[in-house]
Amino acid sequence: MRFDTVIKNGTVVTATDTCAADVGIVGDKISAIAAQLPTEGATKIIDAKGCYVMPGGIDVHTHLDMPFGGTTSADDFQTGTIAAAFGGTTTLIDFAIQYKGQTLRTAFDAWMKKADGKAATDYAFHCIITDLKNAQLEEMGALVREGVSSFKLFMAYPGVFMLDDATIFKAMSQAAKHNGLICMHAENGGAIDVIVQRALAEGKKSPKYHALTRPTTAEAEATSRAIALAEMAGAPVYIVHLSCNDALEKVREARDRGVAAYAETCPQYLFLSLENMDAPGFEGAKYVFTPPLREKWHQEKLWQGLAKDTLQMVSTDHCPFCYKEQKEMGKDDFTKIPNGGPGIEHRLSLVYTGGVHGGRFSPNRFVQLVSTGPAKLFGLYPRKGTVAVGSDADVIVFDPNFEQTISAKTHHMRVDYSMFEGIRTKGAPKVVMSRGRVVIENDKFVGRAGAGQFLRRQTYTGL
Repeated sequence: MRFDTVIKNGTVVTATDTCAADVGIVGDKISAIAAQLPTEGATKIIDAKGCYVMPGGIDVHTHLDMPFGGTTSADDFQTGTIAAAFGGTTTLIDFAIQYKGQTLRTAFDAWMKKADGKAATDYAFHCIITDLKNAQLEEMGALVREGVSSFKLFMAYPGVFMLDDATIFKAMSQAAKHNGLICMHAENGGAIDVIVQRALAEGKKSPKYHALTRPTTAEAEATSRAIALAEMAGAPVYIVHLSCNDALEKVREARDRGVAAYAETCPQYLFLSLENMDAPGFEGAKYVFTPPLREKWHQEKLWQGLAKDTLQMVSTDHCPFCYKEQKEMGKDDFTKIPNGGPGIEHRLSLVYTGGVHGGRFSPNRFVQLVSTGPAKLFGLYPRKGTVAVGSDADVIVFDPNFEQTISAKTHHMRVDYSMFEGIRTKGAPKVVMSRGRVVIENDKFVGRAGAGQFLRRQTYTGL
C-alpha cells in the first residue's frame, strides 16, 4: 500500500492505548497503523523519534471575532485558528450569538460568514440563546439536524445574556427532546449585579474588584441550580469554565448520583490566581474574565477534578482583548473592561506540564481531556479525537520534553500581552496536521487560511 504521508518511529498515544507504531495517511484520513509501514512512494515522511503521535486538540470553548462591550475580540477565525494550530489544537467549537429579537438561524449564518474563507483548521458552532420564544424553540430542533447540536445559556450578565429559570428549563426540555446538549454559564447574575453596584457606589473601581464582586458562592449556587433544572428537564448539562472548588463539589455530588452533568475548566484557573490581580497600576485588567480568578488553593482541587473525572475536559474560553485600547476602556471602571483573556495557543503545553509532568495523570488521560472527551461529548467522535484507521488525519507529533517560556513576544495570537507571561512549559507539538495536510512544521505555519471546514456534529450520546 502506498501512503501520502508516513509518520515513523513515534509512540502512538490515544485516550486508552500507548504503542510504538507508524501511522500511514492517505488523503485526509488515517489509513494504517502498524509496527512498521513502507515509505516507498510517500510524498512526506515525518520522523517522530522520541515523540508521541496524538490526535489534534479540540477546544470546545472559543470566542473569535466576537463583539463585546463596545469592541470585538482581537483574534478572528484566521489568526485564531492559526494560533490554535501552533499549540496543537486542530478543531475549534466557537459560539454563534443570537441577539434579542433574532432567529437562531440568523446567528448561525452570521458566524458561518465570519469563519468562511478564514479558518485554517476545522470548526463547528454552539448557538448562544438570549431570546427564546416559541419560534426559536422550534428552531433548536432544526439546528440540531444541521449539525449544531449544542446551545449555550447564561445565568449571568442581566439585560444582555441572562435568562430566567423558566426559559432555561424550556430550552433544556427542548434540547433533551432533540438529543442536544445545553452548555451553561453558571453564576448568579442577579446577586452579582447587586454586589457590583455596591462596590461602584463605594468607589471601588480598580480591576481587582471584578473578581471580588463575583464570589465563589455565586458560581456554586448557579451550578447547583443548573443541574437541578437539567434533572427536572431530563436533560444533560455541561458547565462551562468552572473556576472553583465550591462549584466543583456540586458537579461531583450530581455525578455521584448518576446525573448526566459534565464540566470543563480552563488553563487560567489551573495556573493563575487572585494574586495576579495585584499587579501594579491597571495591569490587573489583563486578568479580567468571567468567572474571575480565585484564591490559589482552588487550583489543586481543579487538577484533582481533572484526574478523577469530576471535570471532563480543558478548554480555553479564548476571548482576547488587547491591553492597550481595548482593556483600557475600563480604566476608571472595572465593569467597562472587556471580559476575556487569550489562551488558545498554550492549552496543550500547559495541561501537559501541570498534569503529566506534574505527576497528576497519564499521557492517555491528557489525550482524553484535550481531544477525545471533547470529540465524544460534542458529536465529533470518531472522525476527530483519536488516532485510528478511518479517522481524520488531525495528528500532532508531540515532543514531551520540549521546554519553552510563554511570552507575548513569541506567541501567535493577535493580542499585545500573555496571561501566562514567563511560565515555563515542558511538552509541545513539533508537527501539526489538519486532515492530512501539515499546517505547522519547524515552528512555521505552512497551511492555508480558508482550508478549514465546517463540521456538522452528531447529537448527544454521552461520554
